[in-house]
Amino acid sequence: LRLIKEDDFETALEVALEQVKNGAQIIDVNMDEGMLDSEAAMVRYLNLIGSEPDISKLPIMIDSSKWSVIEAGLQCIQGKGVVNSISLKEGEEKFKEVAILARRYGAAIIVMAFDEDGQADNVERKFSICKRAYDILTNELDFPAEDIIFDPNIFAVATGIDEHNNYGKDFIEATALIKKNLPYALVSGGVSNVSFAFRGNNTVREAIHASFLYHAIQAGMDMGIVNAGQLVIYDDVPDKLLKAVNDVVLNSDDGATERLLAIAGDYVSDGSTAKESKADEEWRSRTVDERLSYALVKGITEFIEADSEEAYQLYKEALLVIEGPLMDGMNRVGDFFGAGKMFLPQVVKSARVMKKSVAYLMPYIEQEKAEQEKLAKEQGITLQTTDRILMATVKGDVHDIGKNIVSVVLQCNGFEVVDLGVMVPCDKILEAAKEHQCGIIGLSGLITPSLEEMVHVAKELERLNFDIPVMIGGATTSKIHTAVKISENYQQPIVHVQDASRAVGIALKLFKKEEREKLHKEINEEYAEKRRLHANRQNRTKTLSIEQARANKKKIDWHEYRVTKPSFEGIKVFDDYALEQLVERIDWSPFFRSWELAGTFPKILDDEVIGESATALYNDAQLMLEKIIDEKWLSAKAVFGFFPANSVNDDIEVYAGGVDKSTLFTLHHLRQQNAKSASSQKETANYCLSDFVAPKESGSEDYIGAFAVTAGIGIEAQLEKFDADHDDYSSIMLKALADRLAEAFAEHLHELVRKDYWGYVSDESLSNTDLIKEKYQGIRPAPGYPACPDHTEKQTLWEMLQPEENIGLKLTESFAMHPTAAVSGWYFSNPEARYFGLGKINKDQVEDYAVRKGMSVEECERWLAPNLLY
Repeated sequence: LRLIKEDDFETALEVALEQVKNGAQIIDVNMDEGMLDSEAAMVRYLNLIGSEPDISKLPIMIDSSKWSVIEAGLQCIQGKGVVNSISLKEGEEKFKEVAILARRYGAAIIVMAFDEDGQADNVERKFSICKRAYDILTNELDFPAEDIIFDPNIFAVATGIDEHNNYGKDFIEATALIKKNLPYALVSGGVSNVSFAFRGNNTVREAIHASFLYHAIQAGMDMGIVNAGQLVIYDDVPDKLLKAVNDVVLNSDDGATERLLAIAGDYVSDGSTAKESKADEEWRSRTVDERLSYALVKGITEFIEADSEEAYQLYKEALLVIEGPLMDGMNRVGDFFGAGKMFLPQVVKSARVMKKSVAYLMPYIEQEKAEQEKLAKEQGITLQTTDRILMATVKGDVHDIGKNIVSVVLQCNGFEVVDLGVMVPCDKILEAAKEHQCGIIGLSGLITPSLEEMVHVAKELERLNFDIPVMIGGATTSKIHTAVKISENYQQPIVHVQDASRAVGIALKLFKKEEREKLHKEINEEYAEKRRLHANRQNRTKTLSIEQARANKKKIDWHEYRVTKPSFEGIKVFDDYALEQLVERIDWSPFFRSWELAGTFPKILDDEVIGESATALYNDAQLMLEKIIDEKWLSAKAVFGFFPANSVNDDIEVYAGGVDKSTLFTLHHLRQQNAKSASSQKETANYCLSDFVAPKESGSEDYIGAFAVTAGIGIEAQLEKFDADHDDYSSIMLKALADRLAEAFAEHLHELVRKDYWGYVSDESLSNTDLIKEKYQGIRPAPGYPACPDHTEKQTLWEMLQPEENIGLKLTESFAMHPTAAVSGWYFSNPEARYFGLGKINKDQVEDYAVRKGMSVEECERWLAPNLLY
């Protein structure tokens, strides 16, 4: 509010960005303020959001009490927005008018349970108003039911006024009626309202929210406006308090409010989570089934072998132990994870306990299996296969953290996973799927060439008449790519899985015939629509020819530019760089994202929802980081260098030096082709990385830097130890930390380059936060990333630096780096240099690029597939 009133919209944009980083799923924008031109402010702010991909990837909720402000906002946003809100309070005609407009703009709508007689305050009124609105919208206006979000009004309970006692129950019951009788409509509400009577006592408020959400979600509530700092896990509320708030929320009897008031003062009100203290050792006195369950949920491995043996002696069959107490415990883990009561690091710890128990029981299992097979053979019985899933990182790709996490989550939910590892060729995937009788194939990949390999796998599955559904996952994959490029090549279901938490639900459906057929039909319809929208979007995208884009290149006055000569030409190698010097440059936020914990460091450690899990993970990371350094688990190595260079159109020539400037290497770059409209707030040039190096015709001598760093040398030996110990948690932790150290090394080395080795900003003094925000002069773009998406340019980089010979860093046939904890790229020193995304390009540039690189157009298209507009 302050920033908007001070007309500092650019800084105000950081507020929205911070919300995204903290895990927001919708960004609500409201510009209703007495002294503002609300319409102009809404338009200006939403246009700024549209220029920030990290924000605009989320749905925007346009929030105002004035329809004119909402409509102005709807004219700015991309994708599907949400209107907050409309109602029947001004009658049906006004309601229809704004609903028609909202649909015209493609927006979903929040419909308040509010009519001409006021807000609905009991279950009958709530449902009747919502049904009336639903009937008008769907029957008269043909409004999509799935775009209707009802807010049946959450009011405060336990206020001391008897008429208010049923408000919580009324909302819950109205939600159930809406979900049962108004198909596809969604339900939302402002959760903090329900506990307003206890403002000042955060512990009681948290408990009321936990109870209310627990019951409302069971009734069908889809979304809610919540304060992440006032959420507590339902099971963590002390029993006495939980019973009292449940009685209040459900209005179980007339004395519920008085009972809660009587005990409310016994609980802290400093905002901390209320927990009952129990001795850590108490659980060891429980039954063996309960101990196994507790150990799985808490991730405790200390007693697992002894407890597994005790359970085996009790059940007499190892499989009964696995199918009984162990699976019961893992089902609890799966339920908690699905309900948001546990988070990924805890789930992976649970899987470690499960694997250790299964490993201990394995000799018994093998013995029982042999006896079963012998008996089945004698009786002529065919044994049924389990729900088995094949997982593989596709050919040419060596990244597997995400795949391993999905495998762990699937195993935690009772699936058997056959993990083929990384760099798996198509024929091996298909052979293994047949050999192991797998019911699902899971394909993973990180680098963009992996997308094309997935297309190849799909075509082979179709050619060889497979009928196994496929799950697609990985950082570069997307639902739109799966729909447009992959799914049409294979007649069986191909489902894009966004993250580990979605994998279980999808797998469950794919293993059940009726559910699978239903899912297949749904995704076919969804993918067809995405293909249609994609085609329309391509047709609407305004682009320039490559000649026009080059004419609109970034203009730099090279006659005024003063080149800083590096301290040396050629390359320099760091053979064993001190890891302890890299720790302070670690950016921890991506570390937590790799474990699917959303938030920025260090704030995430204090988050009321995930803070406890994040802190435990961070503490474990610190302990492992100490071991990595003290016991030299990893070696950090780097090779970097500086070379005389000039640009020639979109290429950069790298010279051997001397008067004749004989060319050693040519770096090929690509230029933005999107048509840019003039704006005081946006850069209108069509960028190419070559713009930041002095043109050959300018007569200026310029330089370019190159680097390759790794912090993964030696990692395989340690991973083998963890794998032998069935310790996925430590394995994933080590890979994640190695990745962070490699990124930190890249950051640290770039700083040394800027201040010393190249020295173009020798007086630079930036904090780690400033470095993370890229406030330094110059850039270090990496082949395969937005400004230079062609991975094949790494070949030239490797010829310049010889990383395999100098530091043991290799390239796969798809130009993925191995070890994976590695970063490579170019150094540009020019003050005008900036990071940018290439975006979509046309065939005229691809044809030009193919000639420059000496490659066929078809080969270039394969490597640039995600960037092609045609």
